[in-house]
Amino acid sequence: MRRAFSVLLCALALGGCGSAIQSVLAPHGAQAGKIATLAWALFALGAIVLLIVIVATWLAIRGSARMRTLLARDRTILVLGLAFPALTLSLLLGYGVALMRTQLPARDAGTTRIEIVGERWWWRVTYEADGERIASANEIRIPARQPVSFTLKAADVIHSFWVPSLGGKVDMIPGRTTHLQLIAERAGIYRAQCAEYCGGAHALMALAVIAMSPAEYDAWLAHEAQPARAPTNGQERRGHDLFLAAGCGACHAVRGTKASGLIGPDLTHLGSRGSVGVDTLPLDSQNLVAFITDGQHIKPGNAMPPFRNLAQDEASAIAAYLLSLR
Repeated sequence: MRRAFSVLLCALALGGCGSAIQSVLAPHGAQAGKIATLAWALFALGAIVLLIVIVATWLAIRGSARMRTLLARDRTILVLGLAFPALTLSLLLGYGVALMRTQLPARDAGTTRIEIVGERWWWRVTYEADGERIASANEIRIPARQPVSFTLKAADVIHSFWVPSLGGKVDMIPGRTTHLQLIAERAGIYRAQCAEYCGGAHALMALAVIAMSPAEYDAWLAHEAQPARAPTNGQERRGHDLFLAAGCGACHAVRGTKASGLIGPDLTHLGSRGSVGVDTLPLDSQNLVAFITDGQHIKPGNAMPPFRNLAQDEASAIAAYLLSLR
């Protein structure tokens, strides 16, 4: 009964690995599929080794005197303790190298190109299209079923870009440029994250990778290249004026306005994103006001100072303006 209960618990735990949002065992890309195959091979080989160890241990304790003598021989120890581990690890290494050797970063001139810069603690995203660089942040959109080449950089410390359902992680090292190519087999939302500890808010440095049909992606990218929409009502106009008066434009850019800062995320189309503070909170007026007035409480250590000097109606007006930027 106890053994059956343990097996059930293990099955339930593995069942949690099946989510398509973020799981190595739920691959939706060619590279991720090979990593999942390698993971299952590792699990299978590990289970076989564990079984051999359990059997050998049981025989050493409960076996006959002849069996215990056999297990205590130097030759048995050398075979099971040295030769067997060396053989199994060599086989696993060789299989892994053979399986993954085709997954080197590729730079095809015909692929979609996106530059990602890891910063504490957010992501600077730049799309390269027809010689134009389109700035965005904290959310990535890609065409499904097409190769996407990522250029990866770090602005401060070592970060690591990882989309488990699409491929393996690649480190982002200050002063160096690394590359990654991914293909999403179907449209959907995949969770990416920084996979290298980079400081206090490291755990709050996830982002969504949204795979769209190629036609939808082209339409979205054309819209993304446009400047921000102008305010259309009094609340939005007041928020626009307060945004500039408060000095937000010194750190953030909103294309088509006087805001041209490069320190923080580009906010030109903030309203079309899904979260506040890099996947920390859902994007809505209440959460945006909270981040503007006390962002350190929501995401400790981020570079944005708290604007507690703003009245509630002023912060709400700025939030209304930013949410209108779609």
